[in-house]
Amino acid sequence: MALLQCPECNHDVSDKAATCPHCGYPMNTPSSTKPRVRNGKPTKLPNGYGTIYKLPGRRSKPFRAVKTDKWILDTVTGKSKQIRFTIGYYPTREEAMIALADYNENPYDIKIDNITFSEVYEKWSEGYFPTLSNASSIRTVKAAYAYCNGLYNMRMRDIRVSHLEGTIINANVGDSTKSRIKSLFNMMYKYAVAHDIVEKDYAATMFANGNPIKHERTKEPIPFTEEEVALLWDNTNIPFADMILIGIYTGWRPQELSILKVSDIDMEAGTMKGGLKTDAGKNRIVPIHKVIKSLIENRMKEATTLQSEYLFNDINGQQSIHMTYDKYKGRFRKVMNRLHMNHHPHETRHTFITKAKACNIDEYILKLIVGHSIEDITEKVYTHRTIEQLKAEMDKITI
Repeated sequence: MALLQCPECNHDVSDKAATCPHCGYPMNTPSSTKPRVRNGKPTKLPNGYGTIYKLPGRRSKPFRAVKTDKWILDTVTGKSKQIRFTIGYYPTREEAMIALADYNENPYDIKIDNITFSEVYEKWSEGYFPTLSNASSIRTVKAAYAYCNGLYNMRMRDIRVSHLEGTIINANVGDSTKSRIKSLFNMMYKYAVAHDIVEKDYAATMFANGNPIKHERTKEPIPFTEEEVALLWDNTNIPFADMILIGIYTGWRPQELSILKVSDIDMEAGTMKGGLKTDAGKNRIVPIHKVIKSLIENRMKEATTLQSEYLFNDINGQQSIHMTYDKYKGRFRKVMNRLHMNHHPHETRHTFITKAKACNIDEYILKLIVGHSIEDITEKVYTHRTIEQLKAEMDKITI
C-alpha cells in the first residue's frame, strides 16, 4: 500500500481509498471515471464526476456542487451544450466535495428536492383517480384541491403543519369540504413519503390539539311524511319527481341513484344492482318495489330513445344528458320548491329506512338492501339470503 497526498486538504490517503476520509475528495473511482494522476497525485476531478464552483460575492454558502445532466445541440452555434443540475450549496469546498462524493456513490433524484405541491398532486392523482368508481368522486377530490391554491407553488419539502392547518381553517367552505381537504392532504403525504419526496408525514400530525372541524349538521334529517309522498305521486308530471319517489322506495344514496345504468336493472328478476362508498354498499342487490315498477319502466324506455346507458337522463343538461349527483341536487331542489317542501336529497334514504323499520323488515335484510355492514358473524358469514327473501321483505313496506 502506498500513500497519496490529497490535493484538497494535503492529508495522507491510502492509494486504495475511493475518497479522502478527511474532506471527501475522490481519490479512486471506477475506471471510466478514474482520477487523472500526475507524479502520484490526483490533479483534477475525473470526467463525469462533477464540478465545484465558488460563487462571487459575500455568501454564507459560496461553493456550488454541480453535475452534468445531459448534452443538447445548440441550433445557433451548431455545437453541443452542457446542461447541468445543482446538487447543493455549501459553506466550504470540503463540504461541497463530500456532497459530490456522496452523490456519486449513491445517486438520488435531485428533482425530488424541488417538486412542488401541485406537481405531487398531479403525480398522485394519475394513479389514484383510475381507482375511483365514478366521475363524481373525482370531482370531489378536485373541488378540495381547488381550495389549496396557496400551496400550489410551494416545494413539498418546505410545507409544514402550519401551512396545512391554515389552508383548512382559512378555507371559506363548510365542514364537509374542509374534511375532504384534510383527507386529500393525508393521501398526498402518504404518496410523498412512499416516494421519498418528504421524510415526514406532516398531514398525520395536523390538529394535535384538537380538530376544529365540528361536522355539525345545519339541519337534522327529516323523513318525508305520508302526505308528502302522496303529493309526489300526484305530481309525477313534474320533472324528476319520479326520481325522488324511486329514491324513497329503494333507499339508494343520491349518488348511487344518479349513476344507475340501464344494464343494472333486471325487470324480469325485479332487481336493481349498484352502490358506492363501502364494501357492504358496493354491488348490492335492491328489489324493485311493485309501486315504482312503472316509473322505472318509463325511465328505461326514455334511456333507450335517447341511446343513453344511464337510467336517469336530462335532455336539458349541459355537457351530457345523463344525470350526475350535482345535477340531481339542482333538480331535487326545484321539485321541493314547486311542491313547497323542505327536504334534502339524502332524506329519501332516511325515509326508506325509517318506514322499513316501522314495517318490521328483517334487520339483516334491511342492512343488505341499504348497504350497511353486518357485524354478527353468524349472519355475515354463515347465513345466505336469497333474492326471494329480499323481495318478500321489500313487499312489506308501505309508504
